[in-house]
Amino acid sequence: MPLLPKLDLILIVATVLVLAAGVTLLILWQRKPKDKERRRRLTVNQYGRIGDATITDMQGDVLFYSYSVAGVSYTASQNVAALRDRMPPEVERLIGRAASLKYAPKNPANSILICELWSGLRSGATIREHDTPNILGN
Repeated sequence: MPLLPKLDLILIVATVLVLAAGVTLLILWQRKPKDKERRRRLTVNQYGRIGDATITDMQGDVLFYSYSVAGVSYTASQNVAALRDRMPPEVERLIGRAASLKYAPKNPANSILICELWSGLRSGATIREHDTPNILGN
């Protein structure tokens, strides 16, 4: 009969692990898209490499830019609606100008021009020290 208590313990541990995994998945699925985008920006900022970009257009709250990494050209866009307070007053003047960007080394198509902690806009976009959140902001 010593086998029965071991089997009960194994079942209890397995049940707890399955429940924990379920709760974790539920929490991840319920995250808002804007929270996911913010985490993406902050992760690219923290681990990304810096490169050069050219701002090609702006439509509404979306900046369009192009850049190249290791001989591959990319065209990308970034919605900056959540970062408008960190943008220069006359954003339209950035079109056609050079900027710095950060990109994920393992996926250069994943890039940013600006985030909560950093700006590659060379016209002096402001990052206020007292507004900086916890790096992955939970």
